[in-house]
Amino acid sequence: MPRGYYASSVGLTMSAVIDENPPAAAAAKKKRSRRQLIEWGVVIVAALLTAMVLRLAVVQAFSIPSISMERTLLVGDRVLVNKLNKKVHHGDVIVFERPPGEEAAAIKDLIKRVIALPGETVSTKDGKLYVNDKQLSEPYLQPGTQTVMDHPVTVPKGHVWVMGDNRTQSRDSRFFGPINQSLIVGHAFIRVWPPNRFGGI
Repeated sequence: MPRGYYASSVGLTMSAVIDENPPAAAAAKKKRSRRQLIEWGVVIVAALLTAMVLRLAVVQAFSIPSISMERTLLVGDRVLVNKLNKKVHHGDVIVFERPPGEEAAAIKDLIKRVIALPGETVSTKDGKLYVNDKQLSEPYLQPGTQTVMDHPVTVPKGHVWVMGDNRTQSRDSRFFGPINQSLIVGHAFIRVWPPNRFGGI
């Protein structure tokens, strides 16, 4: 067989193989791309759903709407609220639903500090706050802050007594009384905004 003919035949065969591969490779690549898009779509949707569930059930961001918690929290600060833990302790900063009967306002939820628990008696003397006749240490207050109440109050079962840190500019349990623990949304545990004020509460 002539050498030229053999070379020509081989060339034709290789050419045919080369010509047949690109369509198959392109189809496979297209199929992989489509599968990857679907997978990424599922991941993104799952992430969004998880974030929604976490927000609704576990952690929620809360923006400080007033000056009632200065100097601890300033207007515009954003805090994260743990909605799972509803058990409260002295000094906890909590977010709670506006008490029934409290004057209507655009602000649905309030944020204050827990001062007294069920069965404890809250009173003031010479501008100082007392719980069960023991003066309360309040390092979170501005120096010189005076706390005034009309008369002592004993917190009923299932309730807590709350106050703002900015005592002269806070509408709290001194006005609407002890709050039912069923109104508690959760604990504010960290300040996330602004960045220069990031930290625990």
